[in-house]
Amino acid sequence: MVKALPIDLIWRKRVIRSKIVRERWMNDNGLSNVMEIIKRQKWENLFKRRELVHVDAVKEFYAKMSVVHLKKRDVVKSKVRGVDMEFDHEKLATILGVSGKNRICEYIKDVWEESKYTKPLEITRRFANDGNLMAARRVKSEELKPFQRFVHFLVMKNVVPRFGKRDTSSFLDLTYMDHLMSKRLVNLPRVMIRHMM
Repeated sequence: MVKALPIDLIWRKRVIRSKIVRERWMNDNGLSNVMEIIKRQKWENLFKRRELVHVDAVKEFYAKMSVVHLKKRDVVKSKVRGVDMEFDHEKLATILGVSGKNRICEYIKDVWEESKYTKPLEITRRFANDGNLMAARRVKSEELKPFQRFVHFLVMKNVVPRFGKRDTSSFLDLTYMDHLMSKRLVNLPRVMIRHMM
């Protein structure tokens, strides 16, 4: 079980808000291929939501949150304003209106190992636009082509959001950029739960 962070630490954190994706603007500005990625993943509803975010409730959720690891799933538990909450990736998929079935969920933190789908050196070479690299590494934003930068922004703000170091793609960013650009379907609800831990 992953325990909740101390409440004083949570209350000092800022809440990251995802970006609304406007399809017409994307198409008018030559970014229809980004919309293709979103549609292929069936994430359109997620990026069109405009509900208000109650920041204090989000902070309370994270302050009281714990994640229980079960056999084939993780269960998130919390309590907000006296209301118990519990969900797994399937319930989160229903809440968000996205699919999580038969999709990839790789979550890489500090060690980037080769897997069925992830070939770190190949990915680094492609996104750094340098076929001569000898080792996998993080890729700086200025090394990315314009479309790759937009996909990086999409990943960094909506798939695995974070503060800081936005000028460099982490191993996690590069992995999901590769999945999205290679047309592999991603289990976003499971990724989101892993990212909460």
